[in-house]
Amino acid sequence: MMITRRRVSTGLAAAAMFGALSGTALAQETVTIGWTGPLSGGAALYGKNTLSGLELAAKEINDAGGFEVGGKKYKVEVVALDDKYSPSEAAVNAKRLRSQYKAPIVFCPHSGGNFAMQAFNEQDGFIVGAYTSVPQMTERGNKLTLRIPPSFAGYIDPFIKIEMGGFGKKLGMAGADHDYAKAWAALIAPAWKAAGGTVVAENPMSYNKDTDFYSGVSRVIAASPDVMFIGGASEPTALVAKQARELGFQGGFIVMDQAKLDEMAAVLGNDMSLLEGAIGTLPLIHDSRPGAKSFVPKYRKAYNRDPGTEASLNYTTLNAVTEAMKLAGTVSDATAIHAKLSEAFGKLSPERNPSNINSVDPKGGSNAVLVVGLVKGGKVVPVDAATGTISN
Repeated sequence: MMITRRRVSTGLAAAAMFGALSGTALAQETVTIGWTGPLSGGAALYGKNTLSGLELAAKEINDAGGFEVGGKKYKVEVVALDDKYSPSEAAVNAKRLRSQYKAPIVFCPHSGGNFAMQAFNEQDGFIVGAYTSVPQMTERGNKLTLRIPPSFAGYIDPFIKIEMGGFGKKLGMAGADHDYAKAWAALIAPAWKAAGGTVVAENPMSYNKDTDFYSGVSRVIAASPDVMFIGGASEPTALVAKQARELGFQGGFIVMDQAKLDEMAAVLGNDMSLLEGAIGTLPLIHDSRPGAKSFVPKYRKAYNRDPGTEASLNYTTLNAVTEAMKLAGTVSDATAIHAKLSEAFGKLSPERNPSNINSVDPKGGSNAVLVVGLVKGGKVVPVDAATGTISN
């Protein structure tokens, strides 16, 4: 098992002072934030992007002197373990992060891992920080789950409206075969049919294992779709789109929200023509809201690259978690911390909340405004998710 430990409290004592005399300054303590996700394999870039948001938030918190709970100052240490996108390894990692590192929350950027953790997180006493937009994540009644992104169900109607209206009614399903992609497929296919379209091909592929998708894509294209549903991590999704174009596909793409249009374009040498007609989540660099505009330059300064929503959503959430700890008066009681998350998100300034999450619903899902982007004329243009209207 590959282990990556990210200490952002460099050179500072982590243990509390014992036997301190009255009036002596308290030693600074450390609260561990757990993360399990892919740091190797086909989804490694995706995993690192989610982790970078946590790291940046932790660094800012620590550079500001930490945060105070119950009269003690705390700094944040992010401990990250590679699970290679495997649900079973994610579960093992979470057990270790809780038992060895006492992490009150474990973040994970894939639905399979989050579902696996839900089997024991309440008993073990830690919050599942679920970076997944699968609606079912908060439908199981788990009282210690936070679903970080908004539910992907909100993307379905605008995606279908734009793509069916622009290209036609025949859909070819060429998404990935992991749990998250299956959940997307289970919603998009019946919704497409309900809107008057037909699903002409279904051929899920192993995005996280393969790099050559020609045979799978060719089977879908053989059915002459007007639109292709694609999606997994950004790198393999870009290759699927590229290989579809090379095989002669000229229609539109519905891009599952795990993949990001700007990251896909970077993989393709910034040739946006290969993604013409693709609809997906709006890249953060095209988001004009104040929080996003302030986040982009500081992320670029820290990492020398553009941030995506994976980074911004996790950055927002770690800020909210430390705020919830202050409100709850504890860094260890997961139930008390979880109960304060909705209030904590609402207290964040735009600079600490680039994702515009204002609250958490009673089931543990974040409430954030959906933003959608369409590749049109070689550039990404915003789409009103509520109406499906394309911005000029």
